[in-house]
Amino acid sequence: MSDSQTDRFAPGWPGIPARWTSSAKTGVGTALNLHSRVWFTLSHGILNEIYFPRVDQACTRDQGLIVTDGSSYFSEEKRHCKFENVPLEPGVPVYELTNTELQGRYRIEKEIFSDPYRNVVLQRVRFLPLQGKLADYRLYALLAPHLANYGNENTGWVGDYKGTPMLFAQRGDCALAFACSTPWKKMSVGFVGFSDAWQDLSQHYLLTWNYTRAENGNIALTGEIDLAACGGEFVLALGFGGIWSEAGQQARSSLLEPIEDLRADYVRHWKYWQESLLKLDEPRREVDLYRAGVAVLRSHESKDFLGGVIASLSIPWGFNKGDEDLGGYHLVWPRDLVETAFGFLAAGAEPDALRVLRYLEVTQEADGHWSQNMWLDGRPYWGGMQMDEAAFPILLVDVINRQSRFAFGDLERWWNLVRRAAAYIVRNGPVTQQDRWEEDSGYSPFTLAVEISGLLAAADLADAVGQTEVAAHLRETADCWNDNIERWVYAKDSDLARQLGVDGYYVRIAPPESDCAPSPLEGFVPIKNRPPGQSAERAVHLISPDSLALVRFGLRAPDDPRILNTVKVIDALLKVKLPQGPCWYRYNGDGYGEHENGSPFDGTGLGRPWPLLAGERARYELALGRREAAEKLLQVMELATEGGLLIPEQVWDATDIPELELFRGKPSGSACPLVWAHSEYIKLRRSLRDGKIFDQPPQTVQRYQIQKQRATHFEWRFNNKCRMVPQGKTLRLVLPAPAMVHWSFDGWQAAQDTNTRDPLDMFVADLPSEQLPVGREIVFTFYWPQQQRWEGTNYTVVVE
Repeated sequence: MSDSQTDRFAPGWPGIPARWTSSAKTGVGTALNLHSRVWFTLSHGILNEIYFPRVDQACTRDQGLIVTDGSSYFSEEKRHCKFENVPLEPGVPVYELTNTELQGRYRIEKEIFSDPYRNVVLQRVRFLPLQGKLADYRLYALLAPHLANYGNENTGWVGDYKGTPMLFAQRGDCALAFACSTPWKKMSVGFVGFSDAWQDLSQHYLLTWNYTRAENGNIALTGEIDLAACGGEFVLALGFGGIWSEAGQQARSSLLEPIEDLRADYVRHWKYWQESLLKLDEPRREVDLYRAGVAVLRSHESKDFLGGVIASLSIPWGFNKGDEDLGGYHLVWPRDLVETAFGFLAAGAEPDALRVLRYLEVTQEADGHWSQNMWLDGRPYWGGMQMDEAAFPILLVDVINRQSRFAFGDLERWWNLVRRAAAYIVRNGPVTQQDRWEEDSGYSPFTLAVEISGLLAAADLADAVGQTEVAAHLRETADCWNDNIERWVYAKDSDLARQLGVDGYYVRIAPPESDCAPSPLEGFVPIKNRPPGQSAERAVHLISPDSLALVRFGLRAPDDPRILNTVKVIDALLKVKLPQGPCWYRYNGDGYGEHENGSPFDGTGLGRPWPLLAGERARYELALGRREAAEKLLQVMELATEGGLLIPEQVWDATDIPELELFRGKPSGSACPLVWAHSEYIKLRRSLRDGKIFDQPPQTVQRYQIQKQRATHFEWRFNNKCRMVPQGKTLRLVLPAPAMVHWSFDGWQAAQDTNTRDPLDMFVADLPSEQLPVGREIVFTFYWPQQQRWEGTNYTVVVE
């Protein structure tokens, strides 16, 4: 601890507004040993965010080196070097970095990994003068603490642990200690932008201010490496703990151990896990992301909440964001999490997928759904409801039960999860409050595909545990929704269809209607992230590759004319040619991406191509029998990487802007890596090996493509008050509470009453309309016994 009697307090409180750093990571890693609860990221040749004690809590902005000559030369490696980043070997996240100064004056070589037994990130560093001699240079390590997801309210000081000089920082119950194998020659702390050592060194080329304490602000810590004492080779240890002394003890412990032994154990653990996986890699590929990809999946898993995998160890456009963006992408999205579990399964990592399922079991809400996204402990972050996120875990249970050597012995345990999720879907679907892009409500082809396949998978599990009545109801609901997909989201004879020479196409999403059956030809969809006046578009004009989910999940054949029509429209509106091949946008009019001039997304912008959409398209091409096209799209994903083997969320699609590090076909400022994108890549590798879509449910293929099952019922719901019922169908009223249905087929000349039944935590009544002629009106109202009141409104449905 520092001595307040002699502290030299840094001026300039609280410093400039705190910002995070580049999201374009070139490396991520952690030890597989559960004792080490630190995760590190790399970009621009230096450490970026380090996470502790959980993978959803960032504790640093970055840590890099500054080089001066003591009199007139100033160089910061992250700004003034060219970078090489070579993993030790595929799938083992030990990184060997080489940073060479642009004018050829020096080279910095680093090896970075984490102590497998402690909360410490280690860097073995070698500083090589390429011009002059070692004595001509001074070297400084600059660290920006952002403890517990906050860049502000950090306190830093100069001190020691048991005589070892260290730089400390603390915020609340989170602390770090920064130490060097050769004791720091000088140390200083300050407020960023005012009294930090970057300001000092850029002006004076030496540490002259030597402040020892900076409290409650945006701070930086700096230590000078004693080059004469270490000969240019040294180890930096960045330790973490609940208080400063714990962090100091961790850092000193690591420095006292032979670094070769720590490295060997770190590598051994990773190799052991990699050797247990399927050998889907091809060493002769120009860029092979398989081993790196499975390591990305595993590196994003929590060590306290096993099976909890965050979306990305990055903050999109982080250099433009401050403390207001607490979550970044280091949160759990249930959809991304199940896609990750599918990636594990595709790679043969079945125990890892089981951990994900157990995590989902614990974090399921009481009503059966999962939060839109959440912290690792299950606390919701955003409050949206996405129906596909309620259905995806059902599909995970199903695929593990069908395919895994760890198939469940006790299905009752997992039926509890599945039953509650399925009940939530039948109560609240098919409309979703948000689509998979977390933007709009309505009828989404992607969401419908996941809901329907989830209901059929749940029905199989219901049969397996003897719940045959529930199974029948789930299949009837799935059949009804499947029959209505085209009614809800297939636009026919629109101006766009005529322009492109097709009779119709699946739209991105059809907005829900409160008083009539929704139609893709009616209403407007609000487009998020667009400037005022540009935020609404007719639903019939919005297209997305999301409709290919109807093939992925087995509801429609890949050569279905409606799918082929839609692919033609998708390619006309959303396909972009990149140097490595074609890629696709999420939808036309997307505003989630950089502005036209390359400035960062700030609530508005222009959506850019997503490499994972190339992966989804590749699996469609494989289903269509076009293996060569699928393999070319695999390469599109591989060549979207830059400076590492990490797939970004989005890639830049315009003219290169070197000063903003934006290059066509390479990562934009969005999240990198995106775990979901790596999962998509791994599933594509497995699909290519198997010759079929890896995670396609068999139930939908059998029922809708082979048996061509049609629905016997047609639903009326308060969130889908249909005005028409097809002739020959039974009208099923789906209600939120017990009711007596008062109904008539002849304009109330004769009326009947039917009480609802409860097949699955919701209430239905079937009206025998299947024999009615076209044009006949069905009139009904409700009596609600729990409230002892009548609905007060008559509803009418006409047979068509």
